[in-house]
Amino acid sequence: MKAIVITESGGPEVLKLQEVEDPKIKDDQVLIRVAATALNRADTIQRQGGHPPPKGESEYLGLECSGTIEAVGKNVHRWKIGDQVCALLGGGGYAEKVAVPAGQVLPVLTGVSLEDAASFPEVACTVWSTVFMMSHLSQGETILIHGASSGIGTFTIQLAKYHGVKVFITAGSEEKLAACKDLGADVCINYKTEDFVSRVKEETGGKGVDVILDNIGASYLQKNLESLNFDGRLFLIGFMGGTVAEINLISLLARRLTVQAAGLRNRDPENKARIVNEVEKNVWPAIAAGKVKPVVYKRIPLAEASEGHRLMESSKHIGKIVLLV
Repeated sequence: MKAIVITESGGPEVLKLQEVEDPKIKDDQVLIRVAATALNRADTIQRQGGHPPPKGESEYLGLECSGTIEAVGKNVHRWKIGDQVCALLGGGGYAEKVAVPAGQVLPVLTGVSLEDAASFPEVACTVWSTVFMMSHLSQGETILIHGASSGIGTFTIQLAKYHGVKVFITAGSEEKLAACKDLGADVCINYKTEDFVSRVKEETGGKGVDVILDNIGASYLQKNLESLNFDGRLFLIGFMGGTVAEINLISLLARRLTVQAAGLRNRDPENKARIVNEVEKNVWPAIAAGKVKPVVYKRIPLAEASEGHRLMESSKHIGKIVLLV
């Protein structure tokens, strides 16, 4: 099969389409002939030499895919050859075929194209496992989403609105703010021209929001804590603004705040399967009802993966970047 290979650590130009060996499936896995995969920030970090795949996972990039099942292991009963599916991967999506545990596979829903289905698994599993399963965001609450024009952000806006949550977002351009508003965001803040803490306090009568989903990290930590309501929850899923910060711990105690952080890729297959099962029960109905839609900024041929990486690192995109295999 063909796959995108990282020929050496470096910039997007190190990504090359090459002939490689086909993956072999285990008894509890399925083999997917990939139709599309989607970019994630972790892919660019792995290309640069960081964020290696977990032990036993494919060395190739790609944390999600969609496609058609081509083979099933002897212990797999739900899926059959010919099923159109999408899947959460530990790696291997930037290829013509990928082996994946059957518990990490989801059906492609009616009304969603096979290619666009590739944009869902990573964001759906990340958002549901963090904001909902761990931070317990619920109807009538408020959430602040940083980096809201990203794939994660655009998905969170829609899912939060589906669950009756008031949505605050930050983004860095009028185009991105407008896109977030169109998806349902209630309060849109340009972080380049406004202080988000002041605006959040103003819009909430001085209380703050209940949950914050943050991909910035250190440089936003104290400001995030200042933006939370009593019993507020801050969830960290990225560190684009650094990993080391000093905070005033009194604010956590005085307002009973919780700071949480989690990733998805390094969880064991059983843990991932539990999350995927929860996503199918709780998120897939929202997609089936048309309340959560794929937000795809650009579709690029797999051979031009380097162009996709350049686009992601420019941060000009809104939503997901999909590679067509």
